[in-house]
Amino acid sequence: MASFFQDARLLQQRVVEGVAFPAVLVPSAPASVATGGVEEFLAAVRLERASRLEPLVRDAGALLLRGFPARTAADFDRAVDAFGYEELPYVGGAAPRTNVVGRVFTANESPPDQKIPFHHEMAQVPTFPSKLFFFCEVEPKSGGETPIVLSHYVYKRMKEKFPEFVDKLEKDGLIYTRVLGEGDDPSSPIGRGWQSTFLTKDKAVAEERAAELGMKLEWTDDGVKTIMGPIPAVKWDESRGRKIWFNSMVAAYTGWKDARNDPVKAVTFGDGSPLPADVIAECGKILEEECVAVPWQHGDILLIDNWAVLHSRRSFEPPRRILASLCK
Repeated sequence: MASFFQDARLLQQRVVEGVAFPAVLVPSAPASVATGGVEEFLAAVRLERASRLEPLVRDAGALLLRGFPARTAADFDRAVDAFGYEELPYVGGAAPRTNVVGRVFTANESPPDQKIPFHHEMAQVPTFPSKLFFFCEVEPKSGGETPIVLSHYVYKRMKEKFPEFVDKLEKDGLIYTRVLGEGDDPSSPIGRGWQSTFLTKDKAVAEERAAELGMKLEWTDDGVKTIMGPIPAVKWDESRGRKIWFNSMVAAYTGWKDARNDPVKAVTFGDGSPLPADVIAECGKILEEECVAVPWQHGDILLIDNWAVLHSRRSFEPPRRILASLCK
């Protein structure tokens, strides 16, 4: 039986260790997409998920589906559902987000002139998604790409260039510190208030949920300081048998900045000692050098394996609306 999907190329695509990154699929028969619509697409996802789609994600780390008839947030919600992954509630994450429909949220709602640095989703808490879906509901006027980079390759380059730093990182891990207000601050890339971070208005419940994450809370007059760690900054990807650069170190050190937070204090070694600014800067360069910046088109679905890939966001000229869904 012929496949509903066919391989395609992306101008920005790279070949890393012999594998095209990201993998890209388009409809094998564009005319049938127009006639069959979203139902046929969802049926094809269910049918070919195990045989075609998941092996691509496993090999490449990220898969872009382009040209399919998912056009709305509701279509996207159903497409995520068709993949069959269990939803992960967004507890403990830093980004301001709004629930749109079902298991679909807005991606980070920080202002368009701000870049969001590279990170693994929710790497600063012990319960993080294994898969992330992004969907382009409104394509950007300009800019607004989502750069992605292979985590094991970043680890490899950092280990070659800064072996002593990486050894210390592997031994001590990282501590992340963030000060939260009560409500959300949409002007900040880390502006999620404590009430939406812990999904409660009750401080006692927030304490319980923080404790479940292994997070310490220190209440202030108008908010709370959260202290997470030490937690590992390098993890072992069991399924692929390799070490990965699983942290938000560069993102926290360069981007966790707002009226309440000083990014230099946002992340330290697990023993409390400061991170060297020059090494952070070099890590930022490596991330940029090795990344692929995926440009958005309306209807694009990007599936990222959070065990394999870090992602970021470039600044953009509005409009742009990217939706997200997190899976266990």
